[in-house]
Amino acid sequence: MTTLALSKAINTGLRQILEDDPKSIVMGQDVGGLGGVFRVTDGLQKDFGTDRVIDTPLAEASIVGTAIGLALRGYRPICEIQFDGFVYPAFSQIVAQLAKLRARTGGKVAVPVVIRIPVGGGIGAVEHHSESNEAYFAHTAGLRVVCCSDAQDAHWMLRQAVESDDPVIFYEPKRRYWTKAEVADDPDDARVLPFDRARVVRAGTSLTLLTYGGMVQTCLDAAEAAREDGRDLEVIDLRSLSPLDLATITTSVAKTGRCVVAHEAPTFAGLGAEIGSAVSESCFYHLEAPVLRVGGFNTPYPPSKFEDQYLPDLDRVLDAVDRSFRF
Repeated sequence: MTTLALSKAINTGLRQILEDDPKSIVMGQDVGGLGGVFRVTDGLQKDFGTDRVIDTPLAEASIVGTAIGLALRGYRPICEIQFDGFVYPAFSQIVAQLAKLRARTGGKVAVPVVIRIPVGGGIGAVEHHSESNEAYFAHTAGLRVVCCSDAQDAHWMLRQAVESDDPVIFYEPKRRYWTKAEVADDPDDARVLPFDRARVVRAGTSLTLLTYGGMVQTCLDAAEAAREDGRDLEVIDLRSLSPLDLATITTSVAKTGRCVVAHEAPTFAGLGAEIGSAVSESCFYHLEAPVLRVGGFNTPYPPSKFEDQYLPDLDRVLDAVDRSFRF
């Protein structure tokens, strides 16, 4: 095991990918000489050259469009979108082309493109730098959508995403970039889960708390606080947002009888709504209370000085837990 910050774990994952597969390419704004705005790609262009780590123009539609063409020619491009809110100019390329090509060709043509997107708030950034837009892509058939929460998953999920023949939206919670954790050195380590599998990060019996990305640590903190009230919360990191690992989710909820879903995105038409519906259908006779959601408010992301009021925190998660036990 090696202890790494989440950002460094992605860097080591990209380095291993570039070493293992000569057809892999890293591309995006400032990923080369600068090493990325968060320095996630630091040193890669120096070691692998400008043909493998490519600084692109500030043109997200062109980045993704070029990646699609490269994938059709046998390459495995890994695109970096600098910030979550910058992905929208590439939206048509992603949902109308990237997500559809494999189905359109009856499975004959694979388009193995990975799009890395730093996601979420909590860093005091300006407008368009703190979006949580995962619901757009989870709604789009043909895309895999995953979100890491720690260094272990950042490293291994990225390597698995690049090996997949499906296009993958790979979310990275930017406020956790500097959080350190142990990373397994061996792909056969039991802690290296398939990237479409949810993970029980804290076992419990009283209530299931479902979350992902930057909210995982918040929910773990809430579970520790709830223990003082005699409530034993099970925390599950979804990891894969599309497809969902419903087997792990429903097994937990059937055991606990209660469920709260927490994410940074607005609750209206967010991922929590889909999860709540799926849990209600599968676990109806096990539920002791309705599935509750905790998320951002249904407003544009606010100026940074107000983001502490916007983002779900420990108190808002615990409030939902309390409401669940009132039923």
